Amino acid sequence: MKQNLDELKTEVLQHLESQGFVVFHGYSRLSDADSFVAWDVERQPDYRQFLETAKNAGVKLIVYHWREFSRAHVDEAAERLEECDFSVEEQHNLERRLRDLRAYEGFTCALELSFDLQARVYLFNLRAEWYEEYLDLIEELGGGLADDEDEEDDPLDGFYSSN
Repeated sequence: MKQNLDELKTEVLQHLESQGFVVFHGYSRLSDADSFVAWDVERQPDYRQFLETAKNAGVKLIVYHWREFSRAHVDEAAERLEECDFSVEEQHNLERRLRDLRAYEGFTCALELSFDLQARVYLFNLRAEWYEEYLDLIEELGGGLADDEDEEDDPLDGFYSSN
């Protein structure tokens, strides 16, 4: 499903507030892999259904997170590409795909809504198609990144001294 996540992130926030949810602007909760239940965004891509479910379950607090695609995403992939042993043709193909992805710098690549209920995290995670392509490319380069690979997403980054 093609969606403009830049427009959607504002729409979602307005909808949350209009429905009386308390919005907590948090970090990605995908790293809670052992305890989250993912919403089927392929068959039910409308965030309003997810929020209606939350409301019907008595949830008031929604964790809201969105991720911006940055030059660092492409730079990290380019570094990985340099370390790989591909044929010249494969190398050129992957380099072209990386150049194409640079056009998305500054765009919203993922939007996440979540809530807690009975010791489980319920998660709505929507990604731009081109970001899925980026994640596929990363996988081709020898391993996936954690979905919250951005250093800026680490809530403790820089918090503790290394002394």
